[in-house]
Amino acid sequence: MEKLVLSGLSTSVFSDAPVELSPAVILAVKLPLIPLFVGGVVVLLAAGFLAVRRGLSSPAYRLRKLSPERITAYRSSGGEQSVEEFAASIAERANEISRVLEEDSSEIRAEMCALGYRRCANDMITLTHRVNEEAPGAPLARRLRMKRARKRAVEALARARESLPPEALRATRQEK
Repeated sequence: MEKLVLSGLSTSVFSDAPVELSPAVILAVKLPLIPLFVGGVVVLLAAGFLAVRRGLSSPAYRLRKLSPERITAYRSSGGEQSVEEFAASIAERANEISRVLEEDSSEIRAEMCALGYRRCANDMITLTHRVNEEAPGAPLARRLRMKRARKRAVEALARARESLPPEALRATRQEK
């Protein structure tokens, strides 16, 4: 058994003998430290869990996991979109390709934009098929809206094609 001796504490005014504390008193002094220690460990584990969880859902982590293959393999719900929404989506992506290439036309960016352009071109084929399927049974105003939306998408895709470097669409590094 350990005994804690506190010098300087005395039981009476006239006695200079050190006071010895019993094991029960020592345990009573150490007992509040155990829950504090356990509570501290739990708080540290919870903080670590939240930090890891936040880090895995951060935009920086998702950006590091992004690859050209994942971008081109992603399929939005094109079947659920109307023809006008699908055409607007193609035009928006094509305009973004043009804007990015105007800012910086490095080789890597040109290859990424070429992948995006190919995807837009494939979606343009799908859009044309959808317009051709829906046009015969649609009212005149709807047919005009669909054709106008398709024309806007074609024009945006043509601008994106013009902004691409000539060698960008020949073959990507992965295809060589």
